[in-house]
Amino acid sequence: MVPHDGAGTGSWTSSRGDIDPRLLRAFVAVAEDLHFTRAAARLFIAQQALSRDVRRLERELGTELFVRTTRQVALTADGERLLPYARRVLEAHADLAAAFGDAAARPLLVDLNTDGMTAARVLARARELVPSCELMARFESGLTWATGEILAGRLDVSFGRAAGLDPAVRARLGVLPVRYEPMAVLLPADHPLAGREAVAPGDLAGEIVYAGDGNPRTGEWTDLARLLFAEWGIELAPPVPLAVGVAEFQRVMAKSANPVLCVVGFPPLPGTVVRPLVRPVPVSPLLMVWRRDLRHPGLDALREAAARLGAEEGWLERPDGSWLPEADAALMRTCG
Repeated sequence: MVPHDGAGTGSWTSSRGDIDPRLLRAFVAVAEDLHFTRAAARLFIAQQALSRDVRRLERELGTELFVRTTRQVALTADGERLLPYARRVLEAHADLAAAFGDAAARPLLVDLNTDGMTAARVLARARELVPSCELMARFESGLTWATGEILAGRLDVSFGRAAGLDPAVRARLGVLPVRYEPMAVLLPADHPLAGREAVAPGDLAGEIVYAGDGNPRTGEWTDLARLLFAEWGIELAPPVPLAVGVAEFQRVMAKSANPVLCVVGFPPLPGTVVRPLVRPVPVSPLLMVWRRDLRHPGLDALREAAARLGAEEGWLERPDGSWLPEADAALMRTCG
């Protein structure tokens, strides 16, 4: 139930004394997107149905929640006041459903970005812990994009650099540090540095290195690369066409022949080698993220799997003298 505020014109009333969670869900979606069409797509319902639910909620509360014009949608003062209450009600409703429903009945959708790396190992261990649950892998690209899918309910869990996300988005996510991943560079096999066992960031001074610039899905990774490159005079490669799949990525990268920033453990493509970066070792802060109100035994298993693997292999032991922006280091500490 949404609290009644008897302070005059801003008071909320409800003829029934309770509010259908579906109406609150419609309100929250529009409040977050400030766009009825996008909010309807996010909830997988028709825009007319969404508009009808919002109007019904306004009638039940006896107040307007949105100012609608032909060009924009904005929250009213009562809409702003309702939003935190509505979110708490929906979180409580999700808790209730998880406590008394069969949360494991649906698959948990887990974004790995690239197969065979840290996130995939966490998923494999989680599957061993809860063999009765279906944990389904997805291979999207970039935490920036994945978090939008998580908040829209089309994805459940992803991994990446959470410090690069919008703070308002990050506030709605559960966050768990998983690993300080040593960074590396993917080099064409005929590159002058390819014969070395390791490469220092200073060795790449003046080089043009690809780090996803122009890809709207991977903004957090490109931002980390910019911070790293600025310290050693490395040039960020310009945008290339978005490549989906290993074969397409290999083809696009072969055309430019630029080195690619990656992490140790990244599977080398044909005609390339992966070399760790050293002196200092730049680390990529890998965190697991999920919607804060998500309740699922598969999520519990993923968190347990990450903790066990981290303890066994020292994933959360940061290498001495390693490079990491302070904002990332602080998030890894405070969320640990």
